[in-house]
Amino acid sequence: MSLIVMKFGGSSVGDAERMKRVAKRIVERKQAGHSCVVVVSAMGDTTDDLIDLSKQIYDGAPPAREMDMLLTTGEQVSVALLSMAIHSLGEQAVSYTGWQSGIFTEDVHGKARITDIQPGRVLNALEQGNVVIVAGFQGMTEDGEITTLGRGGSDTTAVALAAAIKADLCEIYTDVDGIYSTDPRIVKVARKLNEISYDEMLELANLGAAVLHPRAVEYAKNYNVTLVVRSSFTNNEGTNVKEEAVMEQGIVVRGIAYDKNVARVSILGVPEKPGQLAKVFMALAEVQVDVDIIVQSGVLNGSADFSFTTTLADREKALDAIESIRGEIGFREVTSEVNMVKVSIVGAGMVSTPGVAATMFKVISDLGISISLVSTSEIKVSCVIENSNLTEVIQSLHTAYGLDTTEQAFVGGPQDRR
Repeated sequence: MSLIVMKFGGSSVGDAERMKRVAKRIVERKQAGHSCVVVVSAMGDTTDDLIDLSKQIYDGAPPAREMDMLLTTGEQVSVALLSMAIHSLGEQAVSYTGWQSGIFTEDVHGKARITDIQPGRVLNALEQGNVVIVAGFQGMTEDGEITTLGRGGSDTTAVALAAAIKADLCEIYTDVDGIYSTDPRIVKVARKLNEISYDEMLELANLGAAVLHPRAVEYAKNYNVTLVVRSSFTNNEGTNVKEEAVMEQGIVVRGIAYDKNVARVSILGVPEKPGQLAKVFMALAEVQVDVDIIVQSGVLNGSADFSFTTTLADREKALDAIESIRGEIGFREVTSEVNMVKVSIVGAGMVSTPGVAATMFKVISDLGISISLVSTSEIKVSCVIENSNLTEVIQSLHTAYGLDTTEQAFVGGPQDRR
């Protein structure tokens, strides 16, 4: 008998039939002798629908607190329905919101971080023989305010709960049957990985791979949570995320990720004197703008240009923050671009293999595409390019690094396999 945390995403519980299928899988685990805590996302496109509804009501960015109140209802619907589905199969189940489960967060709306979990209520319900179903993506501040963890936060809920209750295993169920070398919707012959290291997975998640949320991988690494990604539609073996992963011979690049949620902001004609960059990025930090790649050009006639990337949602805040310190810095102009995508290659073996970055640059160049920004680390290289040729770039890189297979990747339910 083991203690398992099972997380099901929105596509896995997208309608009544899928909800029943998930309930059956949970009951099978329970009847095999395991204790089960289940974390669930909102059904299908519920979160997007709620966001669209808010836009019909409020012109502009709605109050962040009220958006959290609105968006957390999606997961509450899921947990209640899933509990009913499990009861209908003859098993005991109880559903909890994030705050009922003892999940505490910092006082930030929209993308709060978990600060503590007090799982006493969850553990008591398990001792009484229940399947415990927890709403993902949400928590509560010390002052009792409801918060959300940001998109993909249900993954974080699951792994953090697994760490708090010392679960033997945390399974992330999704519409693909594991972690692939790239998005299998773009490359049908993508390579399924049997295992991947925490560090590689964290890079891929941060760089746009949507199969796992970055904070979830951080939790798994920090608390050594046994993590498996698998399909909710099949019984196929999934991908193990672990401290050290065996490298396949001849495969240096393990994954290719992309992120369309990229805006480039450029500040032109910044007078060259100490402290200028500090003023800019302090102003950005004060309004909670996340910054990724930063590049500064050489100094010419006493001034320099520099660019950075941020998310599309943070672009306007970034521009406003920079304009607010124009008089203090004295730059000539600030511009932004939104038709960008960040394409990245990741692999633990890259640091000791010459020519990996050169291959990436050549593939992109041969497609007639210019590279705007480049960022590197020991295990990744990222290029920011225009997004018009994304599919061709991903497919060409996948082939160039020898990642193509002869098998078709599995995505979605049986009816979606092609």
